[in-house]
Amino acid sequence: MADEKKEKTRYSDSELQEFKEIILHKLKDARTELTNLQSVLNSANEHGTDDTASTFKVLEDGSDTLAKEEAGQLAARQKKFIEQLENALVRIENKTYGVCRVTGKLIPKERLRAVPHTTQSIEAKMQQYKD
Repeated sequence: MADEKKEKTRYSDSELQEFKEIILHKLKDARTELTNLQSVLNSANEHGTDDTASTFKVLEDGSDTLAKEEAGQLAARQKKFIEQLENALVRIENKTYGVCRVTGKLIPKERLRAVPHTTQSIEAKMQQYKD
Protein backbone atom coordinates (compact mmCIF):
# COMPACT_ATOMS: atom_id res chain seq x y z
CA MET A 1 0.00 0.00 0.00
CA ALA A 2 2.82 2.42 0.84
CA ASP A 3 4.46 1.73 -2.53
CA GLU A 4 1.23 2.61 -4.37
CA LYS A 5 1.00 5.93 -2.56
CA LYS A 6 4.59 6.84 -3.50
CA GLU A 7 3.93 6.11 -7.16
CA LYS A 8 0.69 8.08 -7.33
CA THR A 9 1.44 11.23 -9.31
CA ARG A 10 -2.06 12.66 -9.65
CA TYR A 11 -5.53 12.36 -8.19
CA SER A 12 -8.08 10.12 -9.89
CA ASP A 13 -10.94 11.58 -11.92
CA SER A 14 -13.40 10.82 -9.10
CA GLU A 15 -11.13 12.55 -6.57
CA LEU A 16 -10.79 15.52 -8.91
CA GLN A 17 -14.58 15.64 -9.21
CA GLU A 18 -14.86 15.87 -5.41
CA PHE A 19 -12.44 18.81 -5.37
CA LYS A 20 -14.28 20.43 -8.28
CA GLU A 21 -17.53 20.37 -6.31
CA ILE A 22 -15.81 21.94 -3.28
CA ILE A 23 -14.30 24.65 -5.48
CA LEU A 24 -17.57 25.38 -7.31
CA HIS A 25 -19.34 25.79 -3.96
CA LYS A 26 -16.63 28.15 -2.67
CA LEU A 27 -16.68 30.03 -5.98
CA LYS A 28 -20.43 30.59 -5.73
CA ASP A 29 -20.07 31.91 -2.17
CA ALA A 30 -17.12 34.11 -3.13
CA ARG A 31 -19.00 35.65 -6.06
CA THR A 32 -21.99 36.38 -3.83
CA GLU A 33 -19.71 38.06 -1.30
CA LEU A 34 -18.04 40.11 -4.06
CA THR A 35 -21.46 41.26 -5.30
CA ASN A 36 -22.33 42.35 -1.76
CA LEU A 37 -19.07 44.26 -1.39
CA GLN A 38 -19.53 45.93 -4.77
CA SER A 39 -23.02 47.04 -3.79
CA VAL A 40 -21.56 48.68 -0.68
CA LEU A 41 -19.02 50.46 -2.85
CA ASN A 42 -21.62 51.58 -5.40
CA SER A 43 -24.32 52.63 -2.99
CA ALA A 44 -24.86 56.29 -2.38
CA ASN A 45 -24.87 57.56 1.16
CA GLU A 46 -28.39 56.55 2.08
CA HIS A 47 -28.09 58.09 5.51
CA GLY A 48 -27.26 61.58 4.32
CA THR A 49 -25.60 64.08 6.59
CA ASP A 50 -27.07 67.19 4.97
CA ASP A 51 -29.25 67.98 7.97
CA THR A 52 -26.59 67.11 10.56
CA ALA A 53 -24.45 69.56 12.52
CA SER A 54 -21.18 70.27 10.69
CA THR A 55 -18.97 68.62 13.35
CA PHE A 56 -20.88 65.37 13.13
CA LYS A 57 -21.11 65.66 9.33
CA VAL A 58 -17.29 65.60 9.06
CA LEU A 59 -17.09 62.56 11.34
CA GLU A 60 -19.86 60.77 9.45
CA ASP A 61 -18.31 61.52 6.05
CA GLY A 62 -14.92 60.29 7.30
CA SER A 63 -16.52 57.11 8.58
CA ASP A 64 -18.22 56.54 5.21
CA THR A 65 -14.92 57.02 3.40
CA LEU A 66 -13.17 54.53 5.69
CA ALA A 67 -15.95 51.98 5.24
CA LYS A 68 -15.74 52.30 1.45
CA GLU A 69 -11.94 51.95 1.52
CA GLU A 70 -12.25 48.79 3.62
CA ALA A 71 -14.94 47.42 1.30
CA GLY A 72 -12.67 48.20 -1.65
CA GLN A 73 -9.79 46.28 -0.09
CA LEU A 74 -12.05 43.35 0.73
CA ALA A 75 -13.44 43.37 -2.83
CA ALA A 76 -9.90 43.31 -4.26
CA ARG A 77 -9.02 40.33 -2.04
CA GLN A 78 -12.23 38.61 -3.02
CA LYS A 79 -11.47 39.09 -6.73
CA LYS A 80 -8.03 37.54 -6.21
CA PHE A 81 -9.60 34.59 -4.33
CA ILE A 82 -12.10 34.05 -7.17
CA GLU A 83 -9.24 34.12 -9.69
CA GLN A 84 -7.32 31.53 -7.63
CA LEU A 85 -10.40 29.27 -7.47
CA GLU A 86 -10.93 29.62 -11.23
CA ASN A 87 -7.27 28.71 -11.80
CA ALA A 88 -7.78 25.62 -9.61
CA LEU A 89 -10.67 24.57 -11.88
CA VAL A 90 -8.33 24.85 -14.88
CA ARG A 91 -5.82 22.61 -13.09
CA ILE A 92 -8.61 20.09 -12.47
CA GLU A 93 -9.45 20.08 -16.18
CA ASN A 94 -5.73 19.64 -16.97
CA LYS A 95 -5.53 16.88 -14.33
CA THR A 96 -2.65 18.69 -12.62
CA TYR A 97 -4.72 19.76 -9.61
CA GLY A 98 -3.27 18.78 -6.24
CA VAL A 99 0.32 18.51 -7.41
CA CYS A 100 2.71 20.79 -5.49
CA ARG A 101 4.34 23.22 -7.89
CA VAL A 102 7.52 23.16 -5.78
CA THR A 103 8.02 19.50 -4.86
CA GLY A 104 5.98 17.83 -7.62
CA LYS A 105 4.38 15.59 -5.00
CA LEU A 106 0.67 15.28 -4.27
CA ILE A 107 -0.70 17.77 -1.79
CA PRO A 108 -2.60 15.89 0.94
CA LYS A 109 -6.38 15.80 0.49
CA GLU A 110 -6.93 17.37 3.92
CA ARG A 111 -4.99 20.47 2.85
CA LEU A 112 -6.83 20.69 -0.47
CA ARG A 113 -10.19 20.42 1.27
CA ALA A 114 -9.23 23.25 3.63
CA VAL A 115 -7.47 25.42 1.03
CA PRO A 116 -8.73 24.19 -2.36
CA HIS A 117 -6.91 26.86 -4.35
CA THR A 118 -3.45 26.02 -2.96
CA THR A 119 -0.61 25.10 -5.28
CA GLN A 120 1.89 24.17 -2.57
CA SER A 121 2.23 21.48 0.05
CA ILE A 122 2.80 22.48 3.67
CA GLU A 123 6.44 21.38 3.31
CA ALA A 124 6.97 23.71 0.36
CA LYS A 125 5.20 26.56 2.14
CA MET A 126 7.34 26.08 5.28
CA GLN A 127 10.50 26.04 3.15
CA GLN A 128 9.41 29.35 1.62
CA TYR A 129 9.38 30.95 5.08
CA LYS A 130 12.81 29.52 5.99
CA ASP A 131 14.50 30.99 2.90
